[in-house]
Amino acid sequence: MKVKTFILMWLWRFKTMVRYRLLVLTSVPIFLTLLALIAITFYWTITYTWQNALMNVRADLAVAHHSMVLLKKEQRMELQALANSYGFQRRLRFNETALDEWVRQQDKNHQLDFVVLHSVNDIGMFSAQEQQLLRAGKEQTFFQVLNSTALYDLNPNLPAKAQLPLLKEGTIEQKGLVSRSLVPIFNQQGSLKWILDGGILLNNSTSLVDRIRNLVYADGTLPKGSLGTVTLFMGDVRISTNVPLDSANLIGRAVGTRVSKEVKQHVLQQGKTFVDRAFVYDSWYVSAYEPLHANNGNVVGMLYTGYLQWPLIYRHLTNIIEMGISIMLVLLFTSIIVYRGSRDLFLPIEKIYQVAKAVQMGLKRRVGKLDLCEGHELQILGAQFDSMLDQLEQRNGLIKLTAKELEDKVEQRTQSLHQKTEELERHIQLLHQARSKLVATEKLAALGELTAGIAHEINNPVAVILGNIELIQLELGDSTADVQEELAAIHLQIDRIRNITRSLLQYSRQGGVQDEVTWHHLNLIVEESLTLVRSGTKKMDVQFEVNLKAKCSVEANRHQLLQVLVNLQMNGIHAMDDKGLLKIATDDWIDEQGEVLGAMVVITDHGCGISAQNMKRIFDPFFTTRRSGTGLGLSVSQSIVANVGGEITVESVEGQGSIFTVYLKHKKESPSELDLHVTA
Repeated sequence: MKVKTFILMWLWRFKTMVRYRLLVLTSVPIFLTLLALIAITFYWTITYTWQNALMNVRADLAVAHHSMVLLKKEQRMELQALANSYGFQRRLRFNETALDEWVRQQDKNHQLDFVVLHSVNDIGMFSAQEQQLLRAGKEQTFFQVLNSTALYDLNPNLPAKAQLPLLKEGTIEQKGLVSRSLVPIFNQQGSLKWILDGGILLNNSTSLVDRIRNLVYADGTLPKGSLGTVTLFMGDVRISTNVPLDSANLIGRAVGTRVSKEVKQHVLQQGKTFVDRAFVYDSWYVSAYEPLHANNGNVVGMLYTGYLQWPLIYRHLTNIIEMGISIMLVLLFTSIIVYRGSRDLFLPIEKIYQVAKAVQMGLKRRVGKLDLCEGHELQILGAQFDSMLDQLEQRNGLIKLTAKELEDKVEQRTQSLHQKTEELERHIQLLHQARSKLVATEKLAALGELTAGIAHEINNPVAVILGNIELIQLELGDSTADVQEELAAIHLQIDRIRNITRSLLQYSRQGGVQDEVTWHHLNLIVEESLTLVRSGTKKMDVQFEVNLKAKCSVEANRHQLLQVLVNLQMNGIHAMDDKGLLKIATDDWIDEQGEVLGAMVVITDHGCGISAQNMKRIFDPFFTTRRSGTGLGLSVSQSIVANVGGEITVESVEGQGSIFTVYLKHKKESPSELDLHVTA
């Protein structure tokens, strides 16, 4: 906790105090310069050191390659010495039958793994290229991969010496890579007589790779802790190597392991030399690989030289860390000098800052006399700062007095404006209500007058028609049997006309002379409407789900409200094509403040629904989507409900159904209550 507090304190000082900011500004250029120097040094060190490492390992590979060339040359020289020896020449001239057996016994004397003398008659066992060179009298040395049978033919001991257990694979490699030399032997007539065949087996030839390593990586040529290695490959298998199985402890030899896929593709498949870092069995090495070619040019193996990469990296990282520590010490020493030099200079500035901070907090402080000589820039600055503070104090007093007066005026004006705004909002609201009710009243009055006249004019001729039809039936008696169907149709249409005119009259009178408006329990009227609807839908496949929870009584005209409920329920049944589930529910009408305003009825059907286009017109008079409808049911219902201060709302999803909700107030609004009162 203390360490965290100490760090936060110093961070605050660096952010707020000029002395420390100057220290940072002075030190940052030096620090950035040193960082750039470190980066450049690091880049140069990595780049040129790595390039030098690759050049060194390439040179090491060249030395190893030259060693292999010398090995071939020594091998041919040993065969030449054998061919020129007294024993070989004497048996060649006087005892050729014993020559072959004698030659096979000379391998150890000439440091070879096998020596075989072939008759010219066996020249067919060699390739065409090799035959051509032998007939031309040219000696040749090349690498060749032989199976166990071919190895046995050269020396019965070679197959066992060539066997390599392949680590991590559980198998044994039977083939062997040999360095093979062919020396042609001619008779006195200049004809090819014999072919001297000899060489060494490279499988498990640890003395050979150790000798090359000692030659390539002499003492003191590698970084401390590094390890130089040489490997011979047959294909991608290490057949002879001094790469350890454990690079950390230098244990064993990684014979029978395979090269990485990257090197295999580059060297064996593409036939190119590989010089780069490579993963060698269990660690990263700075490595160089070159292909070993057979006599026909095919790649049969690889020669590798390399040394551990980590000691090289460790040495250069150590150098960089030492350089970085030295630079940081120099930077620290420079920062201390800058800090000590700037301390005396910024003490007066810090005093001025403290005075400004105190004045900001409301305290009356001044800079006063500084411990500086007369005419010093900071001394003059302090005096001017005190003068500015005095003037600022005077002006602040004046500003506060003026601000107080302005606040009082603004408060008065704001209060008056607030009152005027409230009155204006109330007037606008009342104006909107008055306009809406006036428009509705005018429309209903005009439409009512029109429909009343139409209904009256239609009723008179309908009464005459009905009377004459009844008179005809009475006079003709049984003679009307032939036209009974037509007469029944006429009666039906007359009843339909009378129903329409009755609806028109009811719409124009908003219910006509019915029962007066009294208190009623909504649930009883809903149950009565259900009785009427159920009796008229007995032959229909309609189910009713009723949930009556309303407790509040409402003030309404019972017959008119019954007509509204029956109309809404029948509309829902017709929307479902006279089958389905009709839900009727009642509940108390509660506003957002929790006050009970009245009761409500919710009628839900699962019919065809109402489209968005028709939703705006469903309460318009004479608008209907049914062929047999008059278009007055919802208009009359809305008028009846609105007359008692209620409202009807609709929610509908086309294809899913509709929900009609009737809201009825607990107390009917009287005409006087519906009037608008505007006060000045």
